[in-house]
Amino acid sequence: MDARKPAAGTGPFAPLNNLTFRAIWLAGLISGLGWLIQTIAMSWLMATITPSSVMVALVQAATNLPAFILSIFAGAIVDNFNRRKVMLVARSLMALTAATLTLLVALGLINPWIILFFSFLAGCCIAFNDPAWQASVGDIVDRKDLAAAVTLTSVGFNTVRSVGPALGGIILATFGPLTAFCLYTLGHFAPLIVVWRSKWKVPESRLPPEAMLTAISDGIRFTSLSSEIKTALARGFLFGLAGIAILALLPLVVRDQLKLGAVAYGVLMAGFGAGALLAGLSSTALRRRLSDEQMLKLACIACATCTISLALTQTAAVAAVALMLGGAGWVLGWSGLSISVQWASPRWVVGRTISLYYALTSFGLAVGSWLWGMVTESYSLSFALQASGAASLGVAVLGVLLPIHQRKDADVSTPDHVEPPEISLDVKPRSGPIAVKIEYRIAADQVEPFLALMLQRRRAQGRNGARRWILTRNLHDTAIWTETFRTPTWNDYLRFNYRQTAADRMLNASLAELHMGPGGPGVTLAIERPTAAPRKAEIFRSETPNSSA
Repeated sequence: MDARKPAAGTGPFAPLNNLTFRAIWLAGLISGLGWLIQTIAMSWLMATITPSSVMVALVQAATNLPAFILSIFAGAIVDNFNRRKVMLVARSLMALTAATLTLLVALGLINPWIILFFSFLAGCCIAFNDPAWQASVGDIVDRKDLAAAVTLTSVGFNTVRSVGPALGGIILATFGPLTAFCLYTLGHFAPLIVVWRSKWKVPESRLPPEAMLTAISDGIRFTSLSSEIKTALARGFLFGLAGIAILALLPLVVRDQLKLGAVAYGVLMAGFGAGALLAGLSSTALRRRLSDEQMLKLACIACATCTISLALTQTAAVAAVALMLGGAGWVLGWSGLSISVQWASPRWVVGRTISLYYALTSFGLAVGSWLWGMVTESYSLSFALQASGAASLGVAVLGVLLPIHQRKDADVSTPDHVEPPEISLDVKPRSGPIAVKIEYRIAADQVEPFLALMLQRRRAQGRNGARRWILTRNLHDTAIWTETFRTPTWNDYLRFNYRQTAADRMLNASLAELHMGPGGPGVTLAIERPTAAPRKAEIFRSETPNSSA
């Protein structure tokens, strides 16, 4: 099954014209339905076998914690290896984990710690599968359809969320947890088969894969130098920490506050999913009218209203309406943050930036699940929900200091091919370090705009792999400015050139316009050589007369 990109159309459903995206998306709905049925069964099973509020909340924490631990490694793998194969391996392990859990349930070998352990294993598989899938979306669909594709992914999951929990509650109450876990296991085979049969074109690097630690370091450095991504990560962490109380404490709301059972829990979760579905369908229209920051504020206010309403109500009808509002805020918040990260990420690093995003947001979800469980046990369920609502409002107010930036027009596309520079020395791929000097001649009246561009240049070069970047001015001829940086190896220098985005190239052109003299700025490449004193043994050998002379 080959990917076919639509000729035109940027509407909310345009990505579904792409056969590969549509097939994987539909298979994901089936898998998501099984996942939600399993989640309902797991959470309710925990609530029935232990009175501990913390253990119930830790089901969410155990599922989300692996993403924090493993995502950065997963991102490096996703960016350096075939993303489709990564998805296949992750999906296969998810199916194996689900089958093992189902067998243990059938044998009656279930206790709270086994539930947490298998929740953790499932989270480990998700930590590799989700970044691979999210990074592949940009390979499968056109860039103009990327925002719609990301939103459709959220809408798809929340479509099944609108029916999955209710169905899970009915199955749990009617047939028991074993049936729920069997359906969960079967649900993994649809995406596994579709991904195995599907193929899509991925830009292949002419360079060998980066070493794992280097890839991780480059991903962290790129993220640390991107203000857009850093802001999305910080707000995502706090949004998840504050808002996860809705899902983590809902089993306790149903059991202790509403005095209802598994079917009611499933119906209320369906209300959450219905709200998320409606928000997802209307998100394209909302994004035309509201900025990303306004959308996140709206999401925070919706989640805060939900948790505070749950804290104060004693009726299932009010709780269902509140959860619809909470579900709407949940999908608007997460889809907006995910889109912000993808818009700001070139293809060479998108797996790592998405993984860092998943790592920090999942850490927020895990910490929040534990935190609100502890608050419930130490104080009360109502107090924990109200505190969560106050925290969500705080995340909205934080937008004054950390606003989500608009980068929809930034061109982060990279060149398909870059001719390596001509050099006179036979340099090996791992030779280095490589020193790069770029010399500019700048008129006195152009120094201020030149320095302003260099501020942008420093961040751009650092994101692409430049190390020890400095800018110097010649003391003898003050018109001469020299930009100097290093890359660890010759391969790293070639990667540096491949990573130049269209926005970076526009910045290069702006600097070239300020340069005086014939031609563009002069570029000099050099390789560093050690100058340490030779070892004594080497000195001795060099001074020993050749016996055959």
